Amino acid sequence: MKKSDNTTPLPSKEYDSNIYNTIPYYGCFHQETINLIESMDIKPKIWLDTGCGTGTLVQKAIPHFKSTCFVLSDPSNGMLDEARIKLEEYGDKIKILKPKPTHEIFISMNVDVITAIQSHHYMTKDERINATKACYELLNENGIYVVFENISPLTERGIQIGKKYWKDFQISKGKSEKEAMNHLNRFNVEYFPLNVEEHLSLLRECGFKIVELFWYSYMQAGFYCIK
Repeated sequence: MKKSDNTTPLPSKEYDSNIYNTIPYYGCFHQETINLIESMDIKPKIWLDTGCGTGTLVQKAIPHFKSTCFVLSDPSNGMLDEARIKLEEYGDKIKILKPKPTHEIFISMNVDVITAIQSHHYMTKDERINATKACYELLNENGIYVVFENISPLTERGIQIGKKYWKDFQISKGKSEKEAMNHLNRFNVEYFPLNVEEHLSLLRECGFKIVELFWYSYMQAGFYCIK
């Protein structure tokens, strides 16, 4: 495997072509996020996508939110380089920040929407708390935070079943058993998933007045919160 230039096991230039064979329903995470924001009574002026990767979510969201300015942030310069290429045509609708983790992001004005898709589970417990608090502080009142992450099932047996279920998906998409196992062996070693109950508690403790689970599949979950 090529050395990765980011926290995922996939090099930035190969991320888009491989992620759909690794994360079940990955494209749905983006579309359901867009559908959710469209269904709410909000016309976002500024939307921050933290852990933006190669900018795919923003590329999909722009046609739906034509008056929105999108701010992109990611810890990986390689990911941001790919995002610049992908979003070059959109000009001043896009602002790409310097590489930073979520808890170090500074924006001069608060935002209406923050998304964090498959990014915060790479953090330690304290880093995740700080990242979530930072998102809360960056939002306007009634702003919306949407986060998708790898999650841990509630029991040891559930973890075993979840890993087998996920391994079978990856093999069905063309990965070898060794490749699939190498990916799953990163669980609690290179990424640190919370279970659903822990996610809900963290989001509430950070101050969000509305906290909801709205997606759960395989070993991934999506939550939305309102400040």
